Amino acid sequence: MQRHTTEMAETFPHRGDVWYVYTPGQPDDPHQPRPALVISENTRNRRSDDVIVVPIFSTGRASPTHVTLEAGVGGVPHASVLFCEELATLDRDFLHDGPLGPGVPASILEETVDAIIIAVGGDPRT
Repeated sequence: MQRHTTEMAETFPHRGDVWYVYTPGQPDDPHQPRPALVISENTRNRRSDDVIVVPIFSTGRASPTHVTLEAGVGGVPHASVLFCEELATLDRDFLHDGPLGPGVPASILEETVDAIIIAVGGDPRT
């Protein structure tokens, strides 16, 4: 099944895709564009001018708000860490390139949502 079409009007990032994104307000960051996981729901992604993403870093300490990705998952080139406490809404103009590969597994999405809930002071689902 083809997820993206060549018609620009119907192309949109999908939940679970990893894209390279520019983060506004950090023009001197040498790691731009950086990979980020699209976490917003597909209907929203299709209808809105922005998406909700979680940035991905190459290193990070273990934390209840961090989720590890093995190399290759979602197309990331090396083992990486999702920083779920840095959730961001970005205009789609800030998406640079993607998706990098197949979407991440549902288990990674669930773990990411739980980490976001922890980051905002909630109790993750059991």
